[in-house]
Amino acid sequence: MTRTVVIGVGNALRGDDAAGLRVARLLAGRGIERVHESSGETFALMELWNGADAVLLADAMRSGAEPGVVSRFDASDEPLPAAFRNCSTHAFGVAEAVELARSLGNLPPRVIVFGVEGVSFEHGAPLSAEAAAGAENAADRILEELG
Repeated sequence: MTRTVVIGVGNALRGDDAAGLRVARLLAGRGIERVHESSGETFALMELWNGADAVLLADAMRSGAEPGVVSRFDASDEPLPAAFRNCSTHAFGVAEAVELARSLGNLPPRVIVFGVEGVSFEHGAPLSAEAAAGAENAADRILEELG
């Protein structure tokens, strides 16, 4: 039996950085056994996916794409693209946690990341309509991924 963990990453106080948290909230209670919210702190993420066979993460990103666009990345064997670096409100984020876990031999065999393109990451700003729509899209795509 495959043990899958779904993690929504973000900060509810920084506008579109809350997109990943919104994804987790949309998925909670939808028949998925393990759905978590996380601030994205490296060791907290590693603890959440410890022992999992697969992890599906949702997080905000800034790549220059249109706000609300959802991108899917398979980080199982390759590092996440540069768009995921320096996106976190912490010194380290999802990309760094993935690479640290990979270097320590603690990365689950399957790691899929859904990035929701944000437009505003200002402290105290609400989640934009575009990022909220992107979060709904990401939640649907995660459900499809889970089959």
